[in-house]
Amino acid sequence: MDISVIIVNYNVRDFLRNALVSIFKALEGMKSEVFVVDNASDDGSSEMVRQSFPHVTLIENSSNVGFAKANNQALARAQGKYFLLINPDTIVQEGTFRTLIKFFEENPDVGMAGCKILNPDGTLQLACRRSFPTPWVALTKVLGFASLFPSSRLFAKYNLTYLNPDENYEVDAISGSFMMVRGEVYARIGGLDETFFMYGEDLDWCYRVQQSGWKVFYVSATQIIHYKGESTRRSDIDELRLFYQAMRLFVRKHHRGSLLFELIIELGILVRAFLAFLARFSKPMVVAFLDFALVDAAILASAVYRTGRFHSFPGYAYPWVFIIPALVVVASLYFSGVYSYRRFSVSRSFAAVFTAFVIISAITAFFLEFAFSRMVIILSGMVSVIVIPGWRMLFRLLGVGGRLSRKTLFGKRTLIVGADQSGQELLKKINTRPGDGYTVVGFIDNDRRRLGQKISGVEIVGSVENIGKIIQDYKISEVIFSTDAIPYSTILSVIGKSRNRMVNFRLVPKSLEVIIGKANVDQLDEIPFIDIEYNISKFSNRAAKRAADVAIALFLLICCAPFVYLKRAFARTTPSSFSSAIRLLPHVVRGRFSLVGQPIETTSAGHAQAQKNGVFLGKPGITGIVQIHFDKQLSKEEREQYLLYYAKNQSFILDFEILLKAVMRRLHRPA
Repeated sequence: MDISVIIVNYNVRDFLRNALVSIFKALEGMKSEVFVVDNASDDGSSEMVRQSFPHVTLIENSSNVGFAKANNQALARAQGKYFLLINPDTIVQEGTFRTLIKFFEENPDVGMAGCKILNPDGTLQLACRRSFPTPWVALTKVLGFASLFPSSRLFAKYNLTYLNPDENYEVDAISGSFMMVRGEVYARIGGLDETFFMYGEDLDWCYRVQQSGWKVFYVSATQIIHYKGESTRRSDIDELRLFYQAMRLFVRKHHRGSLLFELIIELGILVRAFLAFLARFSKPMVVAFLDFALVDAAILASAVYRTGRFHSFPGYAYPWVFIIPALVVVASLYFSGVYSYRRFSVSRSFAAVFTAFVIISAITAFFLEFAFSRMVIILSGMVSVIVIPGWRMLFRLLGVGGRLSRKTLFGKRTLIVGADQSGQELLKKINTRPGDGYTVVGFIDNDRRRLGQKISGVEIVGSVENIGKIIQDYKISEVIFSTDAIPYSTILSVIGKSRNRMVNFRLVPKSLEVIIGKANVDQLDEIPFIDIEYNISKFSNRAAKRAADVAIALFLLICCAPFVYLKRAFARTTPSSFSSAIRLLPHVVRGRFSLVGQPIETTSAGHAQAQKNGVFLGKPGITGIVQIHFDKQLSKEEREQYLLYYAKNQSFILDFEILLKAVMRRLHRPA
């Protein structure tokens, strides 16, 4: 038996599936065995392993016994000449195992080795080569000197950032996410110390390997991707607490009696706790200060508009006129929960600001000396109820702050790497999921032979050789690899070369069921549209939508319609899309159409009550989720999926997104 591969899994089914696919590719032609130890996952991980990988030895625990104990369960049964401990949220190259085994055979004094480990964005994961935490190393890490001076041998000892990541060298420790050890070393020193529940056990194992006379090496000749922290993200584990607890255990085990070391560890805990405290309270304070400043800006702008002067208030009114109203607004926002659990709520912030200015108006009724300009209060209130909820809406649309229950329609510019059948199937699935936030701008093929050809309306814009330039030229933010079409070695090579670009790399396994990325797994299998509550059917949503339709349509008719009709009367040119839209606005006011809805041509005689499987899909719309994707060759099934998505997620924010995107796309649409 050449190698025994051991994976400890906890609730990362989709990552585990992808890891196993890459591992078995790398094991082809080798005598091997693979163990998966599942620590009581409740996400169907065990069932997936049994169904998709029946040749894997599955060990199921009834509770989460921790990383060390779970690995030891498999180590006790392993028969390989080499043992590999690897995390389930990893991807390996086809030649990774052979490269490391060759390294062991050429260096008989090496007992344990790790490889280069990349983050999903292509940057080096610092934990793949480390030093033991001596008092000085721990102090420089705790105080942040290691981050401030990454090229210093004196301060950057912990993660060895002063060393070239593309060279091989002996190190104190490697990462527990990928550790290959000789079977004879395990036979001599035993398995992981089960006193460590999570964290520290890899450090302790490396220490014991060195104490037994073997070397630990970092090998740069091969690399893997590690989606760090996926298991802890799916649990209620206090990651920071466990890390420092592990450091305490390591110190007490290997540095007994070191009072200085104990004090440094305690200092680290205090520093981290203080930073966590600052982080928890600084964000709400920054948001509150921004709201405070916006209210003052609205008051000042309203006063200047009203009087034409910057200093229009009586002298006794300063500074209270800029303090009290802003404080009332901030207090109203605070009591509505906008600075805590609903920080980016548009509706709550609107209601809170409106309520605050009602209170401010009442205050001026009691304090007549401050009632010198009620018009300023009205104007500043109107501005504030637009601006304060408005910046929150903008942040949510840009994905900067608050979380939407869905992703925005302003999809991230995306490349699909792999133009074969699997890549085309991936495009089809993405096209049926408008809410997943991907706008596919091109395919990347293995070579340039089909460059310029279009597949389902999407052009092949480059090959894997020039993908870096394509990412730059097309301003790409997402790259999705079809692992059925592209070798893992090519995938990791591309990611490694693009580590300095602001781009996210994602993988789709053979099953085409998920897109695996740095921070999330997007399900691609079809969603059943049964027993789901659709927003567009709710009375509150329909009432708000109708009110917005009438208000916006009347505003546009008053502002734009006269010019459109005059142009039509005197000009003999073909009406523009804007003119055509303006002429439909009276139908919106009467309720026959909506601003946002189904394509008009798909409804019978313009009637609104179109349904699918008993679901009301909305009125015909001047624009809509299907209309803004005019450049896609949408099939009938894809159009229906888009309309069902809109029916399920309809809201004021979604309608605003569609209107804004319709305007933007029309402006950039070729004549």
